[in-house]
Amino acid sequence: MGLARGLLFVGMDDVAILLGPEFEDAEYVVPVDRLRAGGNRVVIVGTDAGVMLRGRRGRANVTVDLAARDADPLRFGLLLIPGGHSPDNLRTDEGVVRFVQRFWQTKRPLAAMGHGAQLLIEADVVRGVRLTSSPSVRRDLENAGARWLEGPVVEDGALVTLRRSHELEALCDLVFGRFAARAA
Repeated sequence: MGLARGLLFVGMDDVAILLGPEFEDAEYVVPVDRLRAGGNRVVIVGTDAGVMLRGRRGRANVTVDLAARDADPLRFGLLLIPGGHSPDNLRTDEGVVRFVQRFWQTKRPLAAMGHGAQLLIEADVVRGVRLTSSPSVRRDLENAGARWLEGPVVEDGALVTLRRSHELEALCDLVFGRFAARAA
């Protein structure tokens, strides 16, 4: 049974959403709507603060709150990495890659959706990790030492990964359940 929509995570830290140009709209909108409905704080992290980003399908427009190079991973209790073209656009930015590496070291919940796993490859954190992703990223993940699994959602330690956008509710239930347990 999934969590009720809009669950409030009492005592939680901020939630970081790592976004770049052409993010997958649903992979941003669905989790953020659930988080905000529960009164949770969402911070958009990207390459530069103040930049307006448009979703790949044109359904969402978002302004970056904080540059990754200025972001302290200890401020955040959860990191979400939506897919689309965003991860490919972000992975060449040293500040973004370093933020992902530093967040990974906190062992706090991290969710990568679809193509979001590309940032995990660039941050060199997938060796020996079980995960899923958009099937088009499978070979890259395996070449980086990950164990790619066929399935809608895969959990390995603090990492939860999603295969496709239409399976978002399963990811939200799992990630938000773990996050709520951590905050309690």
